[in-house]
Amino acid sequence: MMLNTGFVTLVKREIVRFTCVFTQTIFPPVMSSFLYIFIFGFSLGGRIETVQGVPYLTFLIPGLMMMYVIEGSYANTSSSLFISRWANNIEEMLVTPLSYLEMVTAILIGGVARSVVVTSGVYLVSLCFVQTFPVHPAWTIFFIIFVSLTFSAVGMIMALFAEEFEHLSLMTTFVITPLVFLGGVFHSVAMVPEALRWITHFNPMFYMVNGLRYGMLGRSDVPLGQSAAVVLVLFAMLMSVTVYLFHIGFKLRK
Repeated sequence: MMLNTGFVTLVKREIVRFTCVFTQTIFPPVMSSFLYIFIFGFSLGGRIETVQGVPYLTFLIPGLMMMYVIEGSYANTSSSLFISRWANNIEEMLVTPLSYLEMVTAILIGGVARSVVVTSGVYLVSLCFVQTFPVHPAWTIFFIIFVSLTFSAVGMIMALFAEEFEHLSLMTTFVITPLVFLGGVFHSVAMVPEALRWITHFNPMFYMVNGLRYGMLGRSDVPLGQSAAVVLVLFAMLMSVTVYLFHIGFKLRK
């Protein structure tokens, strides 16, 4: 049963784990967001007057927030679960009376907590440059939470398959970062050559970025329902895979 002592303890462990090393987990992304906003916002913003009817700097903020939602949630769960496997303390969790769904959910919540903290820091930094307040707060929260859950699940799956700690960075370097940058963090799909726009529509990050941009600015390159559907379907699929891998004990027991 959810919210029992074991479940709450595991959630607390996941949150304490990243807050204890905040200089590595929270401070760096907030600082890098400052640089992104300062350099891209003012250098490009001075040449690009408006995008989707809003100033470029304003347009940039939701994209940066989503980028850190994705990176923070993935990094938290992938490192947490891999270290637990490497140190063999994952076996202690497996012998508890928690169900596999509870174990997975508790670790996912840790990923959501980190991404929310980091994204809040990024948003506060952005207020130093431009006063941007969510036009649709409910949709803003929806996309932050469910995208966090989605990439927290991706992180757990990668942590189960990885044999070396360096393997975790392969997903970030060769998949997540390119797709995020091509997903509209810094540009609108209207800026992409028409012959290449169809590729953008196959990028799931494109729908995530635009979903949050709609929540923050009321602007989007695609219908809101389409963005929400992509996020929910991906989350349901990845969550199911993660619970299944725990259920069969994939690389969890030696």
